[in-house]
Amino acid sequence: MQLVLASNNAKKLAELRALFGSLPVDLVTQGSLGIAEAEEPYHTFIENALAKARHAARACGGPAIADDSGLCVGALGGAPGVISAHYGGLVSMQPDREATRRVQDGVNNAALLERLLGVADRRAHFVSTLVALRSADDPEPLVAVGRWPGRILESPRGTAGFGYDPLMFIPELGLTVAELMPAQKNAVSHRARSAALMTDLMRQAWHLE
Repeated sequence: MQLVLASNNAKKLAELRALFGSLPVDLVTQGSLGIAEAEEPYHTFIENALAKARHAARACGGPAIADDSGLCVGALGGAPGVISAHYGGLVSMQPDREATRRVQDGVNNAALLERLLGVADRRAHFVSTLVALRSADDPEPLVAVGRWPGRILESPRGTAGFGYDPLMFIPELGLTVAELMPAQKNAVSHRARSAALMTDLMRQAWHLE
C-alpha cells in the first residue's frame, strides 16, 4: 500500500520509513507526487497534523499520514509548541535549505534561552503527533502521540541532530539529544514512540500485516 507522507522533509521520510519498516507500506513524500504543502493555522499539534493528512489524502486520492511535532516547555505554558520551527521569528533565506535551517535553529535556541533566563523549572518534552487517514473523508483518523521528556540546559551541548537537540538534556541517558548517535536517538525519540503506537493502530484498524 502506498502511504503519502504530508511532508517534503527528507530526514523525516527516512526516519519514518525505518520506523514503519515492519509494515507493508511504501512511504512517499507528497512532493514526489506534486502535492503542495498544506496550511498549518491551528494552535495544537493534532489539528495541524489532521489538516496536513487530510490535504494530502484528498490530493492523492488515497491513504496519507502527517506528523506535527515540536518542543513544549511547562514553565512557558507549553511554548514553543506548534511554532517550534520558527520560535525566534522567521529568518531570511540562505543559499540553501540546510543553511537556512541552521540559522533558524540558532535563532530559535537563542529565543528559548532568553525566555528561560532565571527560570528554575526547566522541564520540557518533545512531542510527535501522527495522524493517518485511509482517505480524506475517513471518519476514523488514527492518532498516535509520543512524548520524550527532559530538561532544557543553560547552554548547548553536542553537534548531532537539529533544532533544540543541543539544549534538550535526557536525564536517564546523561546526554543531550545532540550528543546521541542517530540510531540511539531514533530508538527512543518522541517520533519513535508515536510511530510504534501508530504501527499497532494500523495493524489493528487497517488490518495491515
